[in-house]
Amino acid sequence: MSEEFLLLNPGPVPLSDRVRRAMDEPMVSHRSAEFEATYERAQDGLEYVFTQSTPDERTTGEGTALVLNGTATMGMEMAVANLTDADSEVVTLVNGKFGRRFKRIAERHAQVRPVEVDWGESFDLDAVEAAVGDETAVVTMVHNETSTGLLNPVAEVGELARAHDALFVVDGVTSIGGDEFRIDDWHVDLAITDSQKALAAPPGVSAVFVTERAAERADGESAPFYEDLDWHLRKADQHQTPFTSAVPLFRALAEAVGEIESEGMPGRIERHRRQSRAFRTGFEALGLDPFPTLSGPTEYSNTLTAMSLPADLRGDDAGRFFDAVAERNVSISGGQAHLGGDIFRVSNMGHLSSAQVLRGVRTVGEALNDAGVAADVEVAVSDARDVLD
Repeated sequence: MSEEFLLLNPGPVPLSDRVRRAMDEPMVSHRSAEFEATYERAQDGLEYVFTQSTPDERTTGEGTALVLNGTATMGMEMAVANLTDADSEVVTLVNGKFGRRFKRIAERHAQVRPVEVDWGESFDLDAVEAAVGDETAVVTMVHNETSTGLLNPVAEVGELARAHDALFVVDGVTSIGGDEFRIDDWHVDLAITDSQKALAAPPGVSAVFVTERAAERADGESAPFYEDLDWHLRKADQHQTPFTSAVPLFRALAEAVGEIESEGMPGRIERHRRQSRAFRTGFEALGLDPFPTLSGPTEYSNTLTAMSLPADLRGDDAGRFFDAVAERNVSISGGQAHLGGDIFRVSNMGHLSSAQVLRGVRTVGEALNDAGVAADVEVAVSDARDVLD
């Protein structure tokens, strides 16, 4: 009999039983007192996650957490559309798919000055400094680039943005809830995250943290009707959203962020860092190389791992490897866009145990062997176990 299905994609991620059960409760009106209590619980938990995502649980950030009836792409567009107009300059940093998404969103609302490097490469901070000027209204950046496994230098870019009084908008979709995120220290004005990533909730809703500085500069007149930031802020004071809310998803999110608070952010951050090190250590013992290239303050992601496939398994031949993984009832992700067939990505977000991390290492090793690439599975599992112990 095959083992239970194991989801190791970088979103959606495995959920706890309590989070799944929260969606089964009887339906109520989204304008009821019962729903308002759910929203308040979700909001309180999110404010804990946003403001205390530090190894020492030191509170950072004054502002408001909002739950959005849409995935994080909605939050990205809400940020740009409310903080800019057609004449505003936005500096966008791109070194992966989601940085590119931010750029494409910004191009619909403002004048864009991109800072781009190859996917998986580190940013040159001198080039960023040269791009940001006194005329820059907003700087956008992805903290944890999900497509490549890079943890980008938000702290350093935040310093550059603040030096020119630009608002700093950060996609923390696969870092917030699983890794360090310092709103005040990094001069973040608006942060965005998604339910189905490190928050370990179902997909369909997302969250933003809006500082007072960002709220004061927001103007929803030219923003999409559904994404008027001021309207969302006013309704949040009543523990409501402007439009019909996805009641079961809000319940699940409230449960998920409650579980995060019970675990405590310092312990949660350390768990994610330990599990990501175990994945990298195990995969490197299989003879694989990390995909991203580090330089300067850039680091490997602590919530997902991106590895290059062996030369003999790239392109059309990659299917042999992914088929062998799927035969073991495990789901991982390949590369996105032009990286398809060149890399694979494994997540350690969500309700994931050490045993499941080790199963992931074993599965990749066995799949390599099945695909014709020799790999010492037992050594790899042992090395990964040493990191987890």
